Parts: sequence; structure tokens; C-alpha cells
Amino acid sequence: MVEDRSFTGRLFAAVNFTLLAIITLITVLPFIHVVAGSFTTSAELAASKFVLIPKVWSFEAYKFIFSTNTIFRAMGVSIGVTLVGTLVSMFLTALMAYGLSRQDLDGRKVVNFMVVFTMLFHGGMIPTFLVVKELGLIDTYAALIIPSAISAFNMIILKNFFQNIPEGLEESAKIDGCNDFGILFKIVLPLSMPAIATISLFYAVTYWNTYMTAILYLDDSAKWPIQVLLRQIVVLASGMDHSSTLDAAVPPPDQTIKMAVIVVATMPILMVYPFLQKHFAKGAMLGSMKG
Repeated sequence: MVEDRSFTGRLFAAVNFTLLAIITLITVLPFIHVVAGSFTTSAELAASKFVLIPKVWSFEAYKFIFSTNTIFRAMGVSIGVTLVGTLVSMFLTALMAYGLSRQDLDGRKVVNFMVVFTMLFHGGMIPTFLVVKELGLIDTYAALIIPSAISAFNMIILKNFFQNIPEGLEESAKIDGCNDFGILFKIVLPLSMPAIATISLFYAVTYWNTYMTAILYLDDSAKWPIQVLLRQIVVLASGMDHSSTLDAAVPPPDQTIKMAVIVVATMPILMVYPFLQKHFAKGAMLGSMKG
């Protein structure tokens, strides 16, 4: 019987490893193809369709993308909006989540209902634009941050995480003379780093991928984030738009340029993920256990 269980265990491990390897290949190979395609020639990419290792290495796509300082300015805008927006969103979300996680808060259920209601029903693009316009935020970086400063979904996850913290810790802090802000910043937040890392990553990805709000609220092209500029580069590379600040002396490689744009838009946020990955799964799971 021991040998049968051992054989069954080895068989299960082999099948499990095989399935995970197949899923990993399905996930990783397209990304490798995109990266490799950005370093190959348009002719090779058109001929082979699927490239994992370029036969002829070419940097023409990246040379075209970085042929002007505009790309660096847009990258700086995106980095600034991502950093400032994530800090603002985390600060406001933590304050609201902590308040709603307190069982003795008056009107807690009403506010919770209002938060959940916004997840189901939204005013729409036009009303939101009118509100932003009346607040004087048009053509400002604040328009990329303030309208989406608090995500109802992220706030609920963080609130549920706060509810898992033992109330005895807060009661002990109150006995020692700590007020609510002291409890939040000295006890609750340090104990909630997995959730903080998870929600911060959610917000950072959202701000980094800012596109539609920039199109709606920014009139000055000098304030465009990287996603909007990369879209313009793809349009130019496709021959659909001839009005651009990019260097016309550098011919756009129409196929590989799309691959390079994906790499440029994705790599910065991927470089952040490994530093938060150890907290990511734990924060998401614990924040979803309690309603």
C-alpha cells in the first residue's frame, strides 16, 4: 500500500508539473515573442510570424521611439503621476477604510452602501467631465489623480483587511493614550503591509496605464503621459498620421514598432512587481476573507 501511495504521489506530481509547465509556456512565450519581435527586422517578423530568437538583431524600433526627447518627458509625466497618485490614493483609501472598519462608527452601514453603490452605478463620462471642468482641473495633472483617487474596490479590500486585526491591540494602544491617528499610523498600517503593498500595486498600475482620462482632460500635448504618446507613435508608424514631433529622418518600422511600444509601456511596471510580489498574494487573500 505504501508503494501504491508513493507511485500515486509521484504520478500526481508529474502530471501537476506537466500542466504547470504547459501553462507557464502559454503565458511566457507570447511575452518572449513580443520582446524578441521588438529587436528583429520587419521583414523577418513578417516572414516568420512567430519569433523567439531574432536571426538578425535590429534596434530600429527603439531608435525610432527614442528619436526625440518627447518620450523622456512623457515617461517623466507618467512616473510622476504614478508616484504622486499612488501616495494620494493610498493615504485617502487608508483613512476611509480604517474609519469604515470600526464597528462603533455611526452611519457605517449607510456609507458602506453608498460605496458599494458606486461600484454598480456610475454617472458616466459626460457628468464626470463636467464636474472636472467646474473644479478647474482641465489641462492639469490633478485631473489624472483626483477623479480616481479612491477606488471603491480597493477600499473594500483594505477595509476587510483592517477588520482582521485583533481589537485588543487597538484597545491596548488607547489605554496607553494613543489617539485614532496614532493607532492607524503606528499599529494598523505597520501590521497591514501585505494589504498596503497589494493596493499600492493596484493603484500604481492604474495610474501608469492612464490613457482615457489624459485624452479627455489634457489639451497640452506636452503634458501627455507615456501611454498617450505611445499610441501616437503607433499611429504614426502605421502611416495614419504625418503630424508628429518625432524625427522624420528615422523611418518607422511598422511591425516591430508595435512590439517595442508594448515593451516600453510594460517593463517599468514589471520591474516594480518583484519587490511587492511576496506581499501581493497574502494581501489579496486576507483582504477578501471577511466582509
